[in-house]
Amino acid sequence: MKECVLVDGVRTPIGRANAEKGSLRTLRPEDLLGTLYRALFERNSAVKPENLDVVMVGCANQSGAQNVVGRLSWLANGYPDTVPCNGVEMQCASAMAAIEDCARGIMTGEIDIAIAAGVEMMQRISMGANMEFPPKLLERYNVADLPMGATAEKVAALHKVERKEMEEFALASHQKAAKAQADGCFKNEIIPIQVTYEDGSKKVIDADQCVRGDTTLEKMATMAPAFRPDGVVTAATSSPLNDGAAAALLMSRERADKLGVSYTLKYVGGAMAGIDPTIMGMGPVPAVKKVMKLTGMNVNQIDVVEINEAFASQSIACLRELGIPKEKANLWGGALAIGHPLGISGCRIVVTLNSIMKANPSFKYGLATLCVGFGQGNATIWGRVS
Repeated sequence: MKECVLVDGVRTPIGRANAEKGSLRTLRPEDLLGTLYRALFERNSAVKPENLDVVMVGCANQSGAQNVVGRLSWLANGYPDTVPCNGVEMQCASAMAAIEDCARGIMTGEIDIAIAAGVEMMQRISMGANMEFPPKLLERYNVADLPMGATAEKVAALHKVERKEMEEFALASHQKAAKAQADGCFKNEIIPIQVTYEDGSKKVIDADQCVRGDTTLEKMATMAPAFRPDGVVTAATSSPLNDGAAAALLMSRERADKLGVSYTLKYVGGAMAGIDPTIMGMGPVPAVKKVMKLTGMNVNQIDVVEINEAFASQSIACLRELGIPKEKANLWGGALAIGHPLGISGCRIVVTLNSIMKANPSFKYGLATLCVGFGQGNATIWGRVS
C-alpha cells in the first residue's frame, strides 16, 4: 500500500453569503476554484496540470451556477480536457469525501496525483427551495425535526449544553480566529482574490469576513433564539451562511519525492458514519470512533483537532462525548467565526490543520472531523511524516 501525502493546501478567504454585502458576491464558483488551482500550480511548479490523474470537487448544492461544478470549473479555467473531474456530494463533508476518495486511490495505486477541492457560494443557491422530502421518509421522521437548527436544539437538550456555555464557546472561536488573523497565521493558506463590484470598484480580499474579534458575551446574551421561541441556539452560536472554496494537492509519497516537492502530513485514515438525522450534529462521534478503530489509534494520541463548528451545541457535545479537551480543538478558531460554506468545510479544516501542524513541529497527529446534514459524520487522521 502506498502512502498518500498532502503536498499543499489552499483556500479563498471566506465571505458572507449576502447579495449586497458579501465580500465575494460578484464572483462565480469557477472564479474561486480557478484562483486556487493557479496558486497550487504556481507554488508547486514541478506539478503540471496535465500530470493530474483526477480533480474531485465537493459541493453540497450542485445546481444553478454550481451545476457540474467540478468539470465545468476546470474547463472554464483553460485546463486540459484530458484530466477527468468528478463532483462529490456529501453535504457538509463533500470536500472531505473528495479528499478520502483521492487518498484511497493514491494508496491503492490507481492514481498518483490529484486535487481534492470544495466550493460553495451559498448566496447563489435557494436554500431548501426545491427540496422535496420522500413521502416514506416522512413516515419515519417528523419533518419539523430534520432542519439543522432543530437538530442543534435537540442536541443541546439531550446533552445538557446550556446557552451560556455555547456563547462562551462561540466567543472563544471569534477571539482565536481574530488573533490568528492578526498574527498572520492564515497567510500561507489564504489566496487573496481580486473582486470587481457592481459599481466598478475593485478590492483585493485576503481575510475571512465573518470574524468578529470585538464581539462580547453581553452582545450575544441579547440575541433572540434563532429556531424556536423557547430555544437556546441563536445566530451567535450558529455558523453563518458563506461563500468560499478550498483545495488540497495530494500525491503518492513516491511521486512527491521524485518531483522534489515538500510535504508535512500523510493521510493515516478516514471514516464515515451514520447517525439519527434528528441529532445530526453528533455525527463526528461515531465517525471518530470508527476511524480510531480502523487505524488502531485512540484520541489520546491526537495532538490537535479541527472540528467543524456548525453549531456550538454540537461541537461542545461531540468533544465532551469523545473525551477531547476543548484546548486541543480549533486553535485558530472554527466555523462559528471563520464561516461554513457547506461543501468546502471538509477540505477547509484539513487545510487549516496542515497549517497548524506546520506551525507546531511537536504535533505528531491531527484529526479533522465534521457533522453532516441528515445524520452523518466524517473524520480523517493526518500524521507528521518522519
